[in-house]
Amino acid sequence: MTPRRLLTPVLAALVLLAGACSSSSSGTDRPAADPSPSVASPRVSEAPRASGPGRYVAMGDSFSAGPLIPTTNLVGGCARSDHNYPSLVAADLGVRRFVDVTCSGATTADVTGVQHPFPQSTVPAQVDAVTRDTDLVTIGIGGNDLDLFATLIGTCTRLRAQDPTGSPCTRALRRTGPDLTAATATIARNVTRVLRAIERKAPRARVLLVGYLRLAPDHGTCADLPLAAGDYPQGRRIASTLNRALTAAATRTNATYVDAYALSKGHDICSAQPWVNGRQTRRGVALAYHPLASGMRAVAAQVERQVRATTP
Repeated sequence: MTPRRLLTPVLAALVLLAGACSSSSSGTDRPAADPSPSVASPRVSEAPRASGPGRYVAMGDSFSAGPLIPTTNLVGGCARSDHNYPSLVAADLGVRRFVDVTCSGATTADVTGVQHPFPQSTVPAQVDAVTRDTDLVTIGIGGNDLDLFATLIGTCTRLRAQDPTGSPCTRALRRTGPDLTAATATIARNVTRVLRAIERKAPRARVLLVGYLRLAPDHGTCADLPLAAGDYPQGRRIASTLNRALTAAATRTNATYVDAYALSKGHDICSAQPWVNGRQTRRGVALAYHPLASGMRAVAAQVERQVRATTP
């Protein structure tokens, strides 16, 4: 769900800190060394015991990668944390071999084709990491395809100044924005295509499609999500659009849907216990409008419950 146009300038500045951010990793989740600054390498870990799935591949965008949650490897531009939900799942399930190719800014096209987080950075297709002996795959993707959340976070927060008590973004999107019904269908098709590509490469793997944590509250407003008062319903409609699309994609395939939107009810940006960071990027905590460590722990726990529920 990375708003790519907002994410890239922030990470471009933070990449200067990559050495410091990637040097303090420890234990079995230590990121693999990057062969060059232009290639964002996957993190590959070998667990000390063989109690869980044999090979687990984690795929997805920034809501799976966890930018700026300590400790984040910024080299190459993927901004992948060693405490994102895939890393927590791998440790808790005792996965023998864990490959994390999540990458901030990824779209469904980047799952099956190369990604360029920055002009000098090239990331191989995420699906290349999936092999026939893969037992478990998690993927969180789709939010970047039509810039839905970039619209919410970029356009809608910018338009607030025009009419703070009204709904300037809702009015603007009615004139020029995407049709949300059509957007649901398009994203569902894109994600379905990705899930089928994974199934072809690893037909026996359990595949979990992981949804997105909620940003907007059910009621009320807050400074950490600076929308015009009347635009909060539009924020909820955008999130619902994405949730419907992902549900449809999982239904069309053999994937299990992890409904992070339902899971995070009461933990939106404006809540007393948010699982997503607000408008201020906080180094060592989380990127603006991206999951906090608490959100990653909650998603990991739900993924683990659903994996165990479907284990033969």
